[in-house]
Amino acid sequence: MLPAPPLTRITAFAGLPPETLAWLQEHGEIRRYMPNEVITRAGDEAEFLMAVLTGGLQFYGAHNGNREPIFRVEAGSISGVLPYSRLRVIRGEGVAVGETTLFLLHRDKFPALEQASPELVQRLVSLMSDRARMEARAQERDDKLRALGKLSAGLAHELNNPAAAIMRAAEVLATNLRARPALLQQLVQHCPSPEALTQLTALATTVHPPSTLSALDRSDAEDALADWLETQGVPDGFQLAAGLLDAGLPLTTLQPVLADWAPAARPAALAWLEGQVTGLRLVQEVQEAGTRITTLVTNVKTYSHMDRGQDFAPLDVHSGLDSTLNMLGFALRGKNLHITKDYAPALPPVQGQVSSLNQVWTNLLDNALDALPPGGEITIRTRLENDFVRVFIIDNGPGIPPEVLPRILEPFFTTKPAGEGTGLGLDIALRIVEQHGGQLEVQSEPGHTEFGVWLPKSN
Repeated sequence: MLPAPPLTRITAFAGLPPETLAWLQEHGEIRRYMPNEVITRAGDEAEFLMAVLTGGLQFYGAHNGNREPIFRVEAGSISGVLPYSRLRVIRGEGVAVGETTLFLLHRDKFPALEQASPELVQRLVSLMSDRARMEARAQERDDKLRALGKLSAGLAHELNNPAAAIMRAAEVLATNLRARPALLQQLVQHCPSPEALTQLTALATTVHPPSTLSALDRSDAEDALADWLETQGVPDGFQLAAGLLDAGLPLTTLQPVLADWAPAARPAALAWLEGQVTGLRLVQEVQEAGTRITTLVTNVKTYSHMDRGQDFAPLDVHSGLDSTLNMLGFALRGKNLHITKDYAPALPPVQGQVSSLNQVWTNLLDNALDALPPGGEITIRTRLENDFVRVFIIDNGPGIPPEVLPRILEPFFTTKPAGEGTGLGLDIALRIVEQHGGQLEVQSEPGHTEFGVWLPKSN
């Protein structure tokens, strides 16, 4: 077997006195691994400082049941547990990249290492701080991307509904318009008088109130109108009946207007009338769907703060809460959650950044959404207390266990299964609130979990 490479290959060990290197060699051990050999498994106790002399370490995590690469430790670098680290459990699976040689030092040796080389301990602590900052940035980025993915999926579904409605209406409207010339020709040929035509066109242009019939009464009215249309010689009476009733034209309205029309002329008149009112209804559907899309785009701009700078400015808290609810609408409806908005009247603005505060509302609402079973309730309450605007996000879920509650705002702490949460959502919310000069509090018991945000009102 080839001799182990010198420890000076490790960047953190470079320049150490010979006696320190000798101490490491005496108290540590060298282990060799074959390519793709599993070195650590998720859930293993974090026992060793691991310095990579040759080869490398590829760490994998689990997300939605899939094995995903997290990060790689190259030769010359250090992984595993470090002095003063709180790491107790390995979070991912570590696999050897090529033939890999590791120098391992058990954490039980750290107190003795501090006596033998305070300089090396200081280097390792600095390395741990750098690693924690890098991991925090990466996890925060992943958390934001995961939240963005949720919002994007919901927004895509919300946009798809009105877009599909526009496509359906446009297709039917095109068919309707192609039939108009023939219907108009038949109408002119059979029209008994200008007065009769005026009465008929008045039905097509007058706005009639929508029907308020129950489903059973509507079915009866549709059957009666369809039967009457059949007696007037209309070949597709059942098809026309629905369109006429949708336009607010029941049998009692149609009979007087068509009394002066000859029986042979009535089918042409009724077909033209139904085509006209159906066309107008389709145009209205397109307008409503277009308005819905415009509203969604406006919500996105309001939520993301795309149309304003990122400086602190007076903000309406209610507007931010409403836009966030709209962005999460698909997810909230998917669980059939009941939302109660208990907003204080004349709430003063706060000084802040819209996009940052909207991220706070998103994280808190998303947290409640994950905790609630289908049919649960979320209450959003705002109040003015002295110089602070208070926002409460309350859910009636199972609550946070007492042993978990003190740690719920800690970074990387999560009760979700591996791969389903980074444990940074509430930490991000806390830091944003503190950057705004506010506070984030939480209290919980079964059936009532309450996150309270304090924000200073704008001067």
